[in-house]
Amino acid sequence: MKIAFGCDPNATEFKLQLMDYVKGLGHEVADFGSDDPIYANTAIEVAQAVAGGKYDRGIVVCGTGIGVSIAANKVKGAYAACIHDVYQAQRAELSNHANIITMGSQVIGIQLAKELVKEYLSVEWDPNCRSVDKVQRIIDFENEQ
Repeated sequence: MKIAFGCDPNATEFKLQLMDYVKGLGHEVADFGSDDPIYANTAIEVAQAVAGGKYDRGIVVCGTGIGVSIAANKVKGAYAACIHDVYQAQRAELSNHANIITMGSQVIGIQLAKELVKEYLSVEWDPNCRSVDKVQRIIDFENEQ
């Protein structure tokens, strides 16, 4: 898979460690930067690249993971889930079809983050899951706007 990465300046080292880890898992990675203190700019750029089909999934990091999640979710076709445990990492894609995950570098440690990324990237959307109608409603609402 092709994975787009981005973060704010506070999470640069965290992101770089995750990028190296993901490369080690056999994925292609792209760095959308970490210098912009306005984390929304980087999150939006990653979200646009993922929603536009240039990348399969995105991973964006800030202090809490919340701000970049909110920003990424403003991009049509981007579905970002802020995660902090293994179950969320799995379900983000399996039953919610999230094409982006966000995490907080000041909330979780790097070892847990690596485990979450591995879980997220190891699963695929299940088009027969019980959440299909729920996810479709989100897409339909987005398209009504």
